[in-house]
Order: sequence, then C-alpha cells, then structure tokens
Amino acid sequence: METIDNVSHSAHEAVDKIASATNQAAEALGEKGEQLKNAEQQLMGNCRGYVRDHPIMSLGIAVAGGFVLSRLTCGCSTDRVTGSSK
Repeated sequence: METIDNVSHSAHEAVDKIASATNQAAEALGEKGEQLKNAEQQLMGNCRGYVRDHPIMSLGIAVAGGFVLSRLTCGCSTDRVTGSSK
C-alpha cells in the first residue's frame, strides 16, 4: 500500500509541476501579446505621422510597393507584356 501511495504522491507532484509550468507559459504569452499589441499601436501611430508629414513621399512609396507586389504576384514575364516572343 505504501508503494501505491508513493506513486500517487509522485504523480500528483508531476501534475502540479506541469500545471505550474503551463500557467507560467500562459502568463508569459499574455505579457508578450500585450507588448506586441503596444508595439503595433506605436508603429501605426508612427506611420500615420509620417504619412501626414510627407504625403507625396508616402504616395510614391505606396505606388512603388504596389508595382513591385504586382510584378511578384502576377507571374507574367516582360516578354508577354511587350508582345515579343522567344
């Protein structure tokens, strides 16, 4: 009977350790989530300020980014666009 009690006690200790580690991990993830949320809000604020202060440059960056993104996602080669064949 003593062996069963020892095994039961060891199992309870293991479960308690796992539960404690899980709680600590959940708390750490919650804290990191808050930090990421704050960083996102700060970054968005900085972007809004930049666009407000430099509207022409922001428009140029947006157009260039859109062009590059369209070229990457289109899958079209320049040969198809210009009509030349190989």
